[in-house]
Amino acid sequence: MGQFSPQTYKAADFSTLKGLNGISDQQIEIHLGLYQGYVTNTNKVNEEIAELLKQGKSATPQYAELNRALGFEYNGMILHEYYFGNLTPNGSGKPESGSGVLATIEGTFGSYENWVADFQAVGKMRGVGWAVTYQDPTTQRVSNHWITLHQTGHPAGFKPLLIMDVWEHAFMVDYKPAERAKYIEAFFSNIDWNAVNQRLSSPSAVRPIG
Repeated sequence: MGQFSPQTYKAADFSTLKGLNGISDQQIEIHLGLYQGYVTNTNKVNEEIAELLKQGKSATPQYAELNRALGFEYNGMILHEYYFGNLTPNGSGKPESGSGVLATIEGTFGSYENWVADFQAVGKMRGVGWAVTYQDPTTQRVSNHWITLHQTGHPAGFKPLLIMDVWEHAFMVDYKPAERAKYIEAFFSNIDWNAVNQRLSSPSAVRPIG
């Protein structure tokens, strides 16, 4: 019987993500360093889990804690990749007219403005975490959710479309903790709606409820 081989991840290259509106290059550089830490820790935890499996020590407290830690490190890595991947210095401010993502948002919320108000309200909630727009794979509708710890609160099977990091490390270089609203405004001016549109599983095919 072959040995379990752990998955090794490589950090994605976001080095060209410069010149954002209201989010400085220094802020992005520091944030990318934190992201690299999640990649490193994910690989380290996977290696340690593999070693325990090799030794037949899966029924141990150490194995259990490593497994729980893996969810935090892995989701921290992936959520940051979604976040950096939906930023661009050439943000349009709003999805292109006729795009699938705009049709899906309007089909769910009635208007783009209603969705913005709901998403920003989630992002301004007290605490640190993530604001995420998901698509329901069954109805194709979208909904906005608050995620505190990286691995807690995700609706099972839903597909992330837009990720906004609202941990203070995402804006502490440019804004004070009490200025989160200014950061959110800057984030919206840098959204890469083409990237978000490509994440749709079935653009605009929103099914009614009931």
